[in-house]
Amino acid sequence: MNNGKFLENFVIYHQFTRAYSTILSLISCAIAAEFKRELLILYLLNKPGAMPTTVTNELKHEIWQLLREYQQSRSENVRNQLVKLNFGLVRKEAHYWTNQCHETYDDLLQVGCLGLIRAIERFELSKGHAFSSYALPYIRGEIQHYLRDKGVTVRIPRRWLALQQQAIGISRSWRETHNRQPTDSELAAALKISPTEWQEIKLAWVNRAPLSLDVPVQDGEEGSTCLGELVPDPHYRSFQLAQEDQLRLQQALVQLEKRTRDVLECVFLQDLTQKQVAEHLGISVVTVSRRVKKGLDLMKQLMGVAED
Repeated sequence: MNNGKFLENFVIYHQFTRAYSTILSLISCAIAAEFKRELLILYLLNKPGAMPTTVTNELKHEIWQLLREYQQSRSENVRNQLVKLNFGLVRKEAHYWTNQCHETYDDLLQVGCLGLIRAIERFELSKGHAFSSYALPYIRGEIQHYLRDKGVTVRIPRRWLALQQQAIGISRSWRETHNRQPTDSELAAALKISPTEWQEIKLAWVNRAPLSLDVPVQDGEEGSTCLGELVPDPHYRSFQLAQEDQLRLQQALVQLEKRTRDVLECVFLQDLTQKQVAEHLGISVVTVSRRVKKGLDLMKQLMGVAED
């Protein structure tokens, strides 16, 4: 760093601390020293590069010493000091993601701090990595996991999300100017898209999260019921019909004479060939064939009578 840059940063730092001189003069010396140290840390973490190199190295050394102490003692107080010293990493990452999602800055700060704590707990001095480079992926990953879990189930194209946000701003301005909500055609024209695409965006936004079948629905005088009970399911109807057919087949099969029923069960339920059935029951293949034909004809008649 050249002398001119050093002088410029030194002046910035003193201008930054001068505003708090009145506060510092009103509190005790010990508290004032601690307050000034906190102020220095905050400034450094939010304005990297704006402090003299010697001060930066002092803080890096302090972080390094605390990391060493934490690895030996696993003290919660030491860990909290490390979080405080590196809080600027979390603020920087949270500020970036605030512009990428709808979550509040405070929520992202809390989630980012969880990532910072995890980085502190897993950091190994023996590997020689810079702690800030090591911690940033943990902070970023924790925020990304949080946003993924909080995100919508149905993925909407990023362009549509951007247009939806623009539409909210346009609607707000339109109400202030015209004292009414804009129509879909007016919104589409303002967004420079077709009315059809705007309808698709609206539909995607409304259906961005699935609706649970267990959600209660008011059912007139009968009280509330689940949505799933009101939604017809053609697959369930097919399953129900198959169950009814199976029951009718069993009832018809029971009415056949034993020999014919045994042959049909071997052929259709056990999937044996007519030769295997003949060997199994000790009859000829011709007899098996005749009993199969006779049994099927009888079952058709029996099931026909059951349908009537």
